[in-house]
Amino acid sequence: MAKKGNRVQVILECTEHKTSGQAGTSRYITTKNKKNTPERIELKKYNPILKKYTVHKEIK
Repeated sequence: MAKKGNRVQVILECTEHKTSGQAGTSRYITTKNKKNTPERIELKKYNPILKKYTVHKEIK
């Protein structure tokens, strides 16, 4: 039986990568508590393709 709770898995995608014109995407998977943070999250994560820290926003 699966656990019931407020934690959901979310996908974070780089915002700067789309405008750079380079191939590929930088995505991270993490979890958040949808009761405490109902809005979409933004985190600074490392983008290995651009080789720098960029803002990653939640998608879907």
